[in-house]
Amino acid sequence: MKTNLVTPAGWNTLDRELKYLWKEKRPQVTRAVSEAAALGDRSENAEYKEGKRELRSIDRRLRFLMKRLEELEIVHYAPSQEGKVYFGAYVELENDDEVKATYRLVGPDEIDVANNHITIDSPMARALIGKQVDDEVTVNTPSGVKIWYVNKIYYR
Repeated sequence: MKTNLVTPAGWNTLDRELKYLWKEKRPQVTRAVSEAAALGDRSENAEYKEGKRELRSIDRRLRFLMKRLEELEIVHYAPSQEGKVYFGAYVELENDDEVKATYRLVGPDEIDVANNHITIDSPMARALIGKQVDDEVTVNTPSGVKIWYVNKIYYR
């Protein structure tokens, strides 16, 4: 089950995408479809068919975003969170092999593997919630149990 939490930055990103699709992309594709339809026979008009397919895709994404943005709860940083791992935290970890990793705990709509943003629903995030610096974290993964140590916790 998806958590309905999002950081303010994540909500803004989804809202910008919604506005872009609605105000820029959809009108642009609609114009292109209208122009292709004006060329005549629609049954063999590849531009018309592709435009309609793209329009359906945009409409699906718009419906998803409108519904999702209504469901999401924005979680703002609070000074009382300092020193413990909560939603939105950046956590620097280290294991026994001295391998270091830094993760940010975000909502499922904000997952970004390239930037190590992990969902709050992941086993790693669940194990980290409430931990403090120097705490040991045991994470059950598909490849077995992993032990990490919390080196640093910060919020931006």
